[in-house]
Amino acid sequence: MRSGNTNFNLIVAKLNALYDCQIRDCYDHPEYLQTVLKEVYKDDYKSIIHEIKTCLDDLVNEKDISDFFKIMEK
Repeated sequence: MRSGNTNFNLIVAKLNALYDCQIRDCYDHPEYLQTVLKEVYKDDYKSIIHEIKTCLDDLVNEKDISDFFKIMEK
């Protein structure tokens, strides 16, 4: 999900249109990002979540971030 990626731009646009929010707002509202990612990536949704977790490395073990991913992986 790089900023030059068409899907990234689509996700940002959908978050803004549907929820009047930006990527940074999704930390407090992971369900927004979850909905949009599932809509954009469909069957590849789980691989995108895995990619995000890989980029975060050991941070995924922090309680707040772990809780975020519990919601994202539903």
